Amino acid sequence: MENYGLIILAAGGSSRLGTPKQLLQYKNQSLLKKIVGIAVQVEPNNSLVVIGAEKESMQKELVQTGIAIAVNINWQQGMSTSIKIGLSQLLISNPALDGCIFSVCDQPFITAGLLQNLQKKHQQSSKGIIAAAYAGTAGTPVLLDKKYFDELMRLQNDEGAKKILHKYNHDLATIPFEGGEVDIDTKEDYKKLKDVDR
Repeated sequence: MENYGLIILAAGGSSRLGTPKQLLQYKNQSLLKKIVGIAVQVEPNNSLVVIGAEKESMQKELVQTGIAIAVNINWQQGMSTSIKIGLSQLLISNPALDGCIFSVCDQPFITAGLLQNLQKKHQQSSKGIIAAAYAGTAGTPVLLDKKYFDELMRLQNDEGAKKILHKYNHDLATIPFEGGEVDIDTKEDYKKLKDVDR
C-alpha cells in the first residue's frame, strides 16, 4: 500500500484580492477549512497545511481540524519556500512517503474523490507526476513521486511544482478536474463563484 503525504499551500498574502482568500466563505465555511476537511478525510495522518500571511487568523481557523500546521515566516519570498518547509516537516514525521500531493485552497471544486484519483493514477500508471487537467493545462492539485522530492527542495523564489511538470513532462499523466480552472484571485472571481449555483 502506497504511503502518500498531502500538503496544502495556504501561506500567500492575497495581494490582488485585498483580503485573505483562505478565509473567504463558500457554502457556509471558509475555503481553508473546506480543503483542510477534504485533506484530513483523504490522508488523516499525513496531511499538513502551510500558513504564513495572517498566521494568527489562520491558526484560529484551523483549531480542532486535526491537521498539522507549518508556519512559513518567509512566505513573501515565494511559493517555493512553502513547498520546501511543508515537505521538510512532513518527511520528519513520515520519512517513508512514496509521493506527495500538493494542493491550494482557492480551487473551491476540489473533492476527496479527485485527490484519491491522483493516488490511484499514480499506482496504476508508470508515471511519477500526476496532475489535474483543466482548461487546456495541467496543474494543481498535483502528486509527485518521491523521486522528485530533491528537485522540489531545490525550487527557488516563486517557482512551484509547475516547473517540474514542464521539465519532466515525459513522466506526466493527468486526470480530468471539472471546475479546476476556477480559482479566487480577485473580488470579481469571488463574486462569480458566489453567483454560480453548483
